[in-house]
Amino acid sequence: MLIHPTAIVDPKAELDSDVEVGPFCVIGPNVQIGSGTVIKSHVVINGHTIIGEQNEIFQFASVGEANQDKKYKGEPTELIIGDRNVIRENATLHRGTIQDQGITKIGNDNLFMASTHVGHDCIVGDNNILANYAALAGHVHVGDSVILGGYTGIHQFCQINSFSMCGMGSMVTKDVPRFMMISGDPAKAHGMNFEGMRRRGTAPEIIKALRSAYKTVYLKSLPLEKALAEIEGSEIFKIQDVADFVLSIRRSRRGIVR
Repeated sequence: MLIHPTAIVDPKAELDSDVEVGPFCVIGPNVQIGSGTVIKSHVVINGHTIIGEQNEIFQFASVGEANQDKKYKGEPTELIIGDRNVIRENATLHRGTIQDQGITKIGNDNLFMASTHVGHDCIVGDNNILANYAALAGHVHVGDSVILGGYTGIHQFCQINSFSMCGMGSMVTKDVPRFMMISGDPAKAHGMNFEGMRRRGTAPEIIKALRSAYKTVYLKSLPLEKALAEIEGSEIFKIQDVADFVLSIRRSRRGIVR
């Protein structure tokens, strides 16, 4: 390990042999950090926190600190972070509460830009980008390959489904279905992320089917249940991406952004 002499690392912390810890960092006793992870400087890592391999955590980030829920009484809840995440300056990632599963969980290959926030009990998947000052309130679930623009705010208990995109300054109080593009305060739908699909190599026939599904839900002025039933009774529902889009709506508990 390469630990700067000004860093304070509790002897009970478990750091892999090649972890780098920069100046003035503080690492608590219940922290585990995997191989290849670099902690830049002035970083505080606290609580029952597990960090995987090849992560990069920049200065003044606060990782695994006690959450901001007033019901929290110091229970030994957790923050679990996967591999190859980049956590930039002043980001805050808090551990969970016993009112949920007791775990805040981060997947792999995510980018948390400067001053982003992940609240207690959030579940964040893989390959997501949270731009500067984007914030997740407690109990938010984010899928994979989601982009949250700068200053986006996500209300507690919302679900932001995979491959969706929230424009800068979006205030999101309802669930965002898979593939959707939303923006505004309050957030409203503005189409599907078809450009993102093309960049990922999605076949033109799948994009055409998703476009048809989008029009049925958002442009036909149908009650939501009738719109979903129409899609489920059509040929395009046999396409997995269309079925996933419908399922992301069916699973919504808060209602969807429309």
